[in-house]
Amino acid sequence: MKRYKELLAFPHVVTLALAAFPARLAYSMIGLGIFFKAEQETGSVAVAGLAIGLNSLAGSLTAGIRGSLMDKWGQKWPLRILVPCYATLILALSSMHSKESILITAFVLGISAPPINLSIRPLWKDIVPENFLRTAYALDSAMMSTTTVFGPVVVTSLALSSHPGLALAVTSALMIIGGTAIALTSVSRNWVPEKKATGQQKLWRDRAIQLLMFEGCFIGFGWGVFDVAVPAYATQEGV
Repeated sequence: MKRYKELLAFPHVVTLALAAFPARLAYSMIGLGIFFKAEQETGSVAVAGLAIGLNSLAGSLTAGIRGSLMDKWGQKWPLRILVPCYATLILALSSMHSKESILITAFVLGISAPPINLSIRPLWKDIVPENFLRTAYALDSAMMSTTTVFGPVVVTSLALSSHPGLALAVTSALMIIGGTAIALTSVSRNWVPEKKATGQQKLWRDRAIQLLMFEGCFIGFGWGVFDVAVPAYATQEGV
């Protein structure tokens, strides 16, 4: 605890942590938000699961591209463009009723997802000394874990309320608030990407990274099944 108190004493630490929280909460809500929207509109758990799958697939396939945008242009413009586009698409999804439009929009949402976590991680190196980086990363991980606990509760409560449209509307609002807050922080605006060494090997060509990617496919498949199986089973059981 002493280490965390010392960490919070550094300038910008609390600001960055608070700015990132709404957007991360939105990310923890979007999966179930898509699930309940698709299930309520189509009456099919299978379609709802497919919508989540398409969203996750598009997000994972384009994560590297969105990360490379930050490597080239910094954080200011990618966040300022992707955040409002993503929030607008969430609102558009909330107004859709056909199976095809919901599936297509869920896929496009994955492509346009703002790189929130990719933005936050490198910023810690700019605001805390190197000997506090491990503690900063631990705090960052704890924040993400906290949102994964509360986000599903919030979105499920809203989706199953008398006003189910609030689920995606609140998710969109949280993304706008959090994404804008991050983009406006001085540490994000002034962040400069690390320069790559001339002739540096492509990351995806490294054998260790290839092995991690291969393992990640299996882990991701397991998490994907679990994330859909729980709400699907609960929905079928009426819980």
